[in-house]
Amino acid sequence: MHIGKMVFAQLIEFVPVREFRKCVKRYQGERRVRKFSCWDQFLCMAFAQLTFRESLRDIEACLRTKRKKLYHFGIRGRVARSTLARANDRRDWRIYQDFALVLIREARTLYSQDPFSVTLENATYALDSTTIDLCLAVFPWATFRATKVAVKLHTVLDLRGNIPSVIVISCGNLHDVNILDQLHFEAGAIYIMDRGYLDFARLYRITKSSAFFVTRSKSNTQFRRLRSHKTDRSTGVIADQAVRLSGVTTQDDYPDNIRRIVYRDLTTDKRLVFLTNNFLLSAKTIADLYKARWQIELFFKWIKQHLRIKAFFGTSENAVRAQIWIAVSVYVLVAIVKKKLGLDQSLYAMLQILSVSTFEKTPILSMFSDLDDTNNGGDTDNQLNLF
Repeated sequence: MHIGKMVFAQLIEFVPVREFRKCVKRYQGERRVRKFSCWDQFLCMAFAQLTFRESLRDIEACLRTKRKKLYHFGIRGRVARSTLARANDRRDWRIYQDFALVLIREARTLYSQDPFSVTLENATYALDSTTIDLCLAVFPWATFRATKVAVKLHTVLDLRGNIPSVIVISCGNLHDVNILDQLHFEAGAIYIMDRGYLDFARLYRITKSSAFFVTRSKSNTQFRRLRSHKTDRSTGVIADQAVRLSGVTTQDDYPDNIRRIVYRDLTTDKRLVFLTNNFLLSAKTIADLYKARWQIELFFKWIKQHLRIKAFFGTSENAVRAQIWIAVSVYVLVAIVKKKLGLDQSLYAMLQILSVSTFEKTPILSMFSDLDDTNNGGDTDNQLNLF
């Protein structure tokens, strides 16, 4: 990247444009489009994410003041509020979903060797969802409750690198456990989830897929103890048992043995009961794996703080989905840039710097290399840092 290119253009160089065009062609995104292409739409929305724009009017005003530089951004069409609103409303959101998945695959490859808090060879994922509240009068299609509307982001987070491997966007009234029906489980992988996903028929499908799960038990779970293993109570493990479910329906839903671990957190003195189909890992490792599930909670809080997925630029379902997927693309793109350039800055610091540097002509690598991130606000106690 030479010095003459603006920071935003340098960042976009990491985008696989050919793959983007394949996604556009797959859904005929350019059909009857003369001036403002899908690529123009993506760049405008990516600019809005990076610079924390609040509305379409805000995007239009910022880009129009730099209209002579837009060509160097890669934007060929005329940026107008009405044009961008129409594109968000009509361009198939699946274009941006498929492209985000392309970036996710690349990022997961880059971060595949990164360690996390538990040393394991298995691929390890955390599964959870977050709710984004909307206005009932403006988003009536996003059914949730009688007086509330919302959308849900169901996410499978790869704990190596904190990269989302699967994201499903649904209306708020879809129960979390139903998302298990839409997932393909990777053989040998470990899926960590909370009690909201405790459905033994669905968990048995994970077992039949040769994958593993770790979840928490409910207080009314009925079981019959088959045998107990010795435990070291100094580690917090109180009991390690092989059990058989004995409930009226659960014994048919999950006919195999299941492992039950009772654990007391030594720092909070809280008693937790875990269920898993993995009989090979130590009981303490199972407890540590569930503790690592907290990373997905941090991920949700982080993207809500630093990406534009709570205030939307359009009111239709298509516009909301497109904006969320473009936000995910920007998140993953910055993570890719961080890894490829070997940067030490936190993702929070990178986004803050990029937000005020998009029109500068400083090479990205030297721009970040000249910074001392040790006292950066992104690493203070009240800021979420996933990298």
